[in-house]
Amino acid sequence: METGTVYQHIVTTFNEHPEKVFRVRDLHEHLGLPTDEPSINVTRSRLGRLTRQGFLTQPGRGRYQKRT
Repeated sequence: METGTVYQHIVTTFNEHPEKVFRVRDLHEHLGLPTDEPSINVTRSRLGRLTRQGFLTQPGRGRYQKRT
């Protein structure tokens, strides 16, 4: 998947499940992405960026949810 496409899939997933709290590994499994540590770290960075932009919140360490 291209970077832009991955972002789109992440945003779409959170939009489709606004009440769900995702851990990074769970999000990867949901999207069918590899669950190796380097891939997880890239997604963790993407989720951090989406959190700083105000799209997501972090209700707990390593957990992400759509900001309502």
